[in-house]
Amino acid sequence: MEDQFQDGKEEVIQAWYMDDSEEDQRLPHHREPKEFIPLDKLSELGILSWRLNADDWETDENLKKIREARGYSYDICDVCPEKLPNYEAKIKNFFEEHLHTDEEIRYCLEGSGYFDVRDQNDQWIRIAVKKGGMIVLPAGMYHRFTLDSDNYIKAMRLFVGEPVWTPYNRPHDHLPARKEYVERIINRGGNQAVEAR
Repeated sequence: MEDQFQDGKEEVIQAWYMDDSEEDQRLPHHREPKEFIPLDKLSELGILSWRLNADDWETDENLKKIREARGYSYDICDVCPEKLPNYEAKIKNFFEEHLHTDEEIRYCLEGSGYFDVRDQNDQWIRIAVKKGGMIVLPAGMYHRFTLDSDNYIKAMRLFVGEPVWTPYNRPHDHLPARKEYVERIINRGGNQAVEAR
């Protein structure tokens, strides 16, 4: 399943190493010179991604195949100042570095946003997701989310069983999901575990 629905994925999902600027979190935060990352690097971090037909998501057979294969249910949410209650507080919370004990699965139906993750050396990678892009962040992976300067995303939130989106702000290295992620992904190539700072 991970190798399917890859055509044109780079048009809806891009990744790059971030600068250290404290400017507005909604800016791209490219390094100078820009340092784009091939999407297979994200796979090495345990991230799955696909390009799907967001214009036809309700009847899309490819989405149906992914949902059936992985046991996903879903809901839809709009993240923008006009539709999300307590917008400013929630955006601030989304941008706190955290992990979940379950996967975080998002499918962008409209708009765009950024998911920031850390590589094996603890450097920030920014993942830009646009309409049609679907990503799965593994359980135990530290990450954060922000809108871009357009201030809007309509996303399908997918989950297995009952949705549990409890964020555990860094550091929570003692959680079993984090330990498993570090062992399976971070230590796989002989790298040392990323310790919380």
